[in-house]
Order: sequence, then C-alpha cells, then structure tokens
Amino acid sequence: MHKSYIWAIVLTVAIGGWLASGQVIIGGQGGANPTQANATTPDGTLDVEADEAGNDAVKPFRVRVQTLEALDRTAVLKVRGRTEADRRVVLRAQTAGLVEEIAVRKGDQVKSGDVICRLEKGSRTSSVLRAEASLAQAELDHEGATTLKEKGYAAETRVRTTKATMHAARAVLAEAKLDMERTSLTASFDGVVDTLPAKVGSLLNVGDVCAEIVAADPMLVIAQVSERDVGRIETGMAGTAELVTGDTAEGILRFVAQSADQATRTFRIELTVPNADGRLRDGVTSEIVIALETTRAHKFSPAILALSDTGVIGVRGIDNDNRVVFMPVKILGNEDGGVWVAGLPDSVTVITVGQDYVKAGEIVEPVFETAAAAGKTPQNVTPPGNAKTSENAQTGTVTQ
Repeated sequence: MHKSYIWAIVLTVAIGGWLASGQVIIGGQGGANPTQANATTPDGTLDVEADEAGNDAVKPFRVRVQTLEALDRTAVLKVRGRTEADRRVVLRAQTAGLVEEIAVRKGDQVKSGDVICRLEKGSRTSSVLRAEASLAQAELDHEGATTLKEKGYAAETRVRTTKATMHAARAVLAEAKLDMERTSLTASFDGVVDTLPAKVGSLLNVGDVCAEIVAADPMLVIAQVSERDVGRIETGMAGTAELVTGDTAEGILRFVAQSADQATRTFRIELTVPNADGRLRDGVTSEIVIALETTRAHKFSPAILALSDTGVIGVRGIDNDNRVVFMPVKILGNEDGGVWVAGLPDSVTVITVGQDYVKAGEIVEPVFETAAAAGKTPQNVTPPGNAKTSENAQTGTVTQ
C-alpha cells in the first residue's frame, strides 16, 4: 500500500475522532472554553463585545404574549326540534245524515262557531214538532190536575203523574232539538281548515270525519332535552325558535316534562311563540335557543390551548417574574372561530406563540402582542422553529 493512502486513512480517523469529541482547540489557548477565549484580548484584558456575545447565547427564550380580559358570557342551550300546532281537532259527525253543504275550503281561516259542514235535517223537523206538541199536552194535563187537587177533586198521585209526564216530554223535545243542532258541524276554536274529506252528497255516519282544524296561533316548538341539560332550564324562561325556512320567533318555555321518554331518556319541552300572521307552519324543523346563566369567561383562538404532562387542557402564561405557569381551563363552547373558557383570572397574560416550546417554571423573555401585529410574528420574536440554542463546550448539551 502506498504511503499516501496510509496517511489519508490516518488523517480521516483523526478528524473523525476530533469531531466526535466535541472539543475545539484554539491555537495558543489549549483546551480552553471558546467563549472564554474570545472574551479576552491578546494582552489579557476583557473583550466587552465578545463577552456580550457570549451572554446573548444564553438569553431566555422569547415568546409572544397577550393580556386577556374576562368578559360576561351568557351560555345558551341549543336543541333540535320541530313546530307543532297548539291545538288540532278532528271534527266528526255526531249524528248520521247526508252532507248538504260544505261552508269552507281547505286552508280557510275559521272562527269559533263557524259552520264547517251542514247535514240535511230530514225528519228531524217533524220530530221536534211532535215533541213540542207532546210537551204542550203534558203541561195542560199537569195544570188541570193541579187545579182539581186544589179544589179537592183530584188525588196527589194524579198531580205527580202528570208532572212526570210533562218532564218526560221536555226531555224528548230537548233530544230532538239537540239532534237538529248536530246537523251543523261547527269549529270549536279559531284556526285553519287543514283537511276536508267530506263531500256534498256523501253520507256521514256517527264518528265520520267532516274536517280537521288546526290552531296556528300560538305555535309550539317542541324538542327533546337530554338528562344532562334538563336541570338547567325551567318554565317561564325566554327562548328563540330558528326555523329551517329562515324565520325566527321569540317565545316562552311553557312546559318541561317531569318524566323522560322510556326509549330515548330525554325530556319533552315546549316553547310557545306568537303566530298571529300565520307565517309559522306546523311540522317545520326548528332549533330552540334558550339563554342560560351568565358567567365570566375568556375568548381566544383555540391554538393557544395546550396540554400539561398529565393530559390536562389549559393555557401557558407568565407571572410577574416572567416565569411560565400552566393554568387549567374549562372549555365552555365555540363561537365565531374562537373558544370560550372559564377558570382563568379576570386579567391574565397568556403565551400566544411559543407555548409548546417552554415548560412551567421556565424564565422567558415576553414580547407583548399589539393590535397592529395581531396574527403576525413580530420581527423581534424568535419563531418556535428557529429557537436560539447555547452549546456548552464542556458537556456538549443544548439548552432551549
């Protein structure tokens, strides 16, 4: 083997060993610390500029911070549901007969007492006349028996018999008149004719449907609330109904069920909203929004949140000594791209950039965020990916 090859191998091994040792030998200084070597001049005096450069290498890690103030936040409960008419009645025939007249059409607004369907009277008129005649005869008989009894020509039993006959005749007349009245099927409340299956000329037997009437004002918005949330609401609370049609309406919570649905373990609630103009329709998918308690909370970007070593969610901030502190928080909800949290002091300084590169108890150099620089990295803040490091020449360890 040529001598040049041998020397090349020796030099390579020597250089590799020198690099692996982590030691830098400065000419004339032996194995001295490079920082100390650069900190003195050839005449032995202290080089101030070199000393400042050495101190800069161990300066605290810079982080961007922001002071947050607590705000009043009103929690809301949102549940999906649907609209439902306050009242819905199926108008059925109470006597048999042919339909003689349909006084309304589907979709018509009706008032209480308005005639919906009218049945032919048929022989009912004559039945009423016979009942009236029988009553008149019974009244005359009772009057005559009473007069004879007063004169001593009739017994008490005769008077009582005629009186009973008179009362029976009155009952027959009342039944005949009631049957006559039932030929007119009327609305029992103000509402809208939703269905109208009866037709003119068709026969309605007792119990057959003439029409279905829906009360549209007020309108109910019903939903099911979970076991966890039912204790936070009560009757009388204000709420807002937001329909998929885009309509919204303010209302009052009028009912909260005491018993849960056996299948879903949820509780029915009813929000009543005014609907005088009839714009809200029955059976429309809706969302009920109910305002709950008001608490003090902070709102910020969810990127500020951090996890502790034990998995607790919170934020990292600084105290008066610029020492990093970890503060657990309770997440209340999300809104407009931000997160609401509770559990922090009313005024708190949190780390907004660099919180994942520091630990609790570490001293940092804070750079306060301004409104103009919000969302941008200030020029004098070291980005987390370019954190300064200081190398200890003696041990080879690196400290962030």
